[in-house]
Amino acid sequence: MDPTFTLTEKVWLWSGKASWHFVTIPAELSARIKGFDDPRRKGFRHMPVIVTIGSTTWRTSIFPEKKGTYLLPLKAEVRKKEGIAENDQIRITITLQ
Repeated sequence: MDPTFTLTEKVWLWSGKASWHFVTIPAELSARIKGFDDPRRKGFRHMPVIVTIGSTTWRTSIFPEKKGTYLLPLKAEVRKKEGIAENDQIRITITLQ
């Protein structure tokens, strides 16, 4: 299986004290990504990834949610560089590491 996925999803803002922006990876794609998971991984079971949005590429992690999907956090630096705001639909390429 190819560990690279491209998707277009909406950006949303975390409702807690911090103003983190996220993209939820859809359930069907999240299920495919879980197939690459290493069962020896500890902690939050995050998965290291390389993400590209527009002309920006960076290393980060995606984090599993209880409902079976993954969350991709969007750094402020990336959002500013790419002009991304809450509710924007963005095209994302994710490569699992």
